[in-house]
Amino acid sequence: MWKENRRRPKQRRKTSFTSSARRTPRFTSADGDQFQVGRDTQGLLPKNPLTKALAYARDRRCGLEVFLTDPDVPIDTNHLERALRVIPMGRKNWLFCWTELGAKHVGIIHSLIATCRLHQIDPYDYLVDVLQRVGQHPADRVQELTPRLWKPLFSANPLRSPLYRPAT
Repeated sequence: MWKENRRRPKQRRKTSFTSSARRTPRFTSADGDQFQVGRDTQGLLPKNPLTKALAYARDRRCGLEVFLTDPDVPIDTNHLERALRVIPMGRKNWLFCWTELGAKHVGIIHSLIATCRLHQIDPYDYLVDVLQRVGQHPADRVQELTPRLWKPLFSANPLRSPLYRPAT
């Protein structure tokens, strides 16, 4: 009885591929050499996740190689992710934004603060200066008020609040 109830292991079927399934994507290396991932190399089909990942990398090759041509671009974005980690840390606090628009504005402010810290700018000085300057600054040069461009242009002599008292 025990032998009758025991399940038999499934047997693999041998599949024969049609000519359309044998077509595999070709990839080109940086030197211009072509290599093929598929039946000839490792038995991968076009629907295989590795083949899809290689096709994804091939399609976005220019963007992925930017760090090779520009020494100022880091290979990863870990420093940016660490700067924005504060946002998920206060997730329960953001429940009190009341509206979707309020939450969007909180996100914008946090993004500005993280960008200020990334450029070694005191966020308080930046926000006080920009909020005072925004009314008198020309609209066609609004990009000068972003933290990246604000630092070389205005950080030497920022506008101050009337309540500002220098530390003594």
